[in-house]
Amino acid sequence: MSDVNLENGQPTEAAAPKNSFDDRGIDLLLDIPLEVSVEVGRSRILVRDLLQLQEGSLVELDKLAGEPLDLYVNSRLIARGEAVVVNEKFGLRLTDVVSPSERIEKLG
Repeated sequence: MSDVNLENGQPTEAAAPKNSFDDRGIDLLLDIPLEVSVEVGRSRILVRDLLQLQEGSLVELDKLAGEPLDLYVNSRLIARGEAVVVNEKFGLRLTDVVSPSERIEKLG
C-alpha cells in the first residue's frame, strides 16, 4: 500500500517511483552515438609481412578458438561473449559484463 497525502490525494514523495537517473539528467545523454566493436583477437606483424598479405593469406590471432570475444565501447572493454548467428547476421551473446565500478576505475 502506498502513502497518500490526505490533503490532495496525491502520492507522497516517499511513495512516488523514483528513477535513479533523474537527478543526473541522464536523459540528455541517451541519444549520443557510441562506437561499438567486437574484437576476435590481435596480432603483431612486420611491415614486410603486411605488404605481402593477399587474398587467401592467414593472420594468426592471439586468441584460441572458443575463447570469449571482447566487446568494446569507445575503445573501453565493457563485456565478453560468444559469437552467434541471428537472422543470417553475426551477433555477440554477452556472457560476462564488466561491472560499472570496474569501468569507472579504468577511466582514470
